[in-house]
Amino acid sequence: MVRMVALVIFLSVLFSCKTSPQHTPELKESMARGAVVYEDFCMNCHMPNGEGVPKAFPPLAKADYLMNKRLESIKAVKYGLSGEITVNGVVYNSTMAALGLSDSEVADVMNFVLNSWGNDDGKIVTAAEVSKIEP
Repeated sequence: MVRMVALVIFLSVLFSCKTSPQHTPELKESMARGAVVYEDFCMNCHMPNGEGVPKAFPPLAKADYLMNKRLESIKAVKYGLSGEITVNGVVYNSTMAALGLSDSEVADVMNFVLNSWGNDDGKIVTAAEVSKIEP
C-alpha cells in the first residue's frame, strides 16, 4: 500500500512538472512506466534522485555519459556493464549486473532517466531500437 501511494505521488509530480515541448504523450507514458522500473531495479544503487553514490555508482542526474553515449547507456541497462567509465569527469570502475529486463522495460527506464533530474533528451528510446543492440 505504501509503495502504491509513493508511486501515485511520484507520477503526480512527474506529470505536473513543466516538461519540454518535445515530450510527446508517448514519451511521457514511457517515462511513467520507466519510473516504476527505475524504482524496482535501479534506485538502490543510483538513489531516488539519480545522484548515485560517490566513488561507487555513477550519477544519472545531469550525466554527460548518458547524453553523449546513448548506445553504450542502453547496452549497459540491457546487458550490464563492467570496467571503467567516466561520468561528469569522474572515473567509476564497478560492475552493474544485467537486470534481465525486456526490451520494452529497457526503453521505458531509459526514457525516464534520459528525461529526469536535469537530463532533457526528448528523443524517445523504442523497444525496436533496444532489440537491435547486441552485447
